[in-house]
Amino acid sequence: MAASTLLSAWGPLRPGVPGLCRCRQPRGLWANAWRLPEPAGSGRSVAAVSGPGTSGTDRYCLELLRKRDYEGYLCSLLLPAESRSSACALRAFNVELAQVKDSVSEKTIGLMRMQFWKKTVDDIYCDSPPHQPVAIELWKAVKRHNLTKRWLMKIIDEREKNLDDKAYRNIQELENYAENTQSVLLYLTLEILGIKDLHADHAASHIGKAQGIVTCLRATPYHGSRRRVFLPMDICMLHGVSQEDFLRKSQDKNVRDVVYDMASQAHLHLKHARSFHKSVPVKAFPAFLQTVALEDYLKKIQQVDFDVFHPSLQQKNTLLPLSLYIQSWRKSY
Repeated sequence: MAASTLLSAWGPLRPGVPGLCRCRQPRGLWANAWRLPEPAGSGRSVAAVSGPGTSGTDRYCLELLRKRDYEGYLCSLLLPAESRSSACALRAFNVELAQVKDSVSEKTIGLMRMQFWKKTVDDIYCDSPPHQPVAIELWKAVKRHNLTKRWLMKIIDEREKNLDDKAYRNIQELENYAENTQSVLLYLTLEILGIKDLHADHAASHIGKAQGIVTCLRATPYHGSRRRVFLPMDICMLHGVSQEDFLRKSQDKNVRDVVYDMASQAHLHLKHARSFHKSVPVKAFPAFLQTVALEDYLKKIQQVDFDVFHPSLQQKNTLLPLSLYIQSWRKSY
């Protein structure tokens, strides 16, 4: 997908030219910032959120999220109290699957771990979960909210297919992967919130695809350090860019054009998701809070002229908890 074809969807995005406007923050919310969880690295955050009545397995999931999916951790804490532990279990399940690829040296071992989770899901729906913290919490979530089994299995199947170290052939292949992992995660979150709505599902589909594209971009420096490139080959070929260009951290315009096209596609999905805003039930909005982090990254990469290796993109946004709180307060996504 050429950059020029996406220009109309996003508008001029070079530094110095305003993109999406930033709304002014309401007064008085800074006083509420103390309620938000502390950044990763603080040992007090999970204990403060979980409280004395929380089980050990619940705390395990919270801690796993805080370390491995900090943005998901923050978003889960802003869900309604009755849905919070189930959402954390669901995200912890996703983290367990996501880290298989990077934690094994052989594909066979990865396949064995995926088989363990397939059997675990089967056992959960037979009311006999294994004595594993995430499995126990996921079983509780399934019992509370009658979660759809095929969605859980779909995430496992897609993660399993992705164990091969192969670049995506095209942007559609990346979007399909994102749909079957990130979007499905949102469908399940909507079930936890008790939402059954076609418009909410459409929004979730687009947000999940945007999440998948942004995740692929954000992980490019890490993958490059391990001599791997997963960016869609069709976009790279369109701009005459090779995998070696990304491994060398090339600053060429063609390399930035590849990143621009992908960022534009992610932005387009966010735009489509927000087109359903008036039709989506307000109760569903908390499930979509991750759009705050997605837009934050897209704005930052725009500011550095689509240099995916720029050091500023690797820095944690310390204001993210407050931004999420404000978005939650506004009841929007």
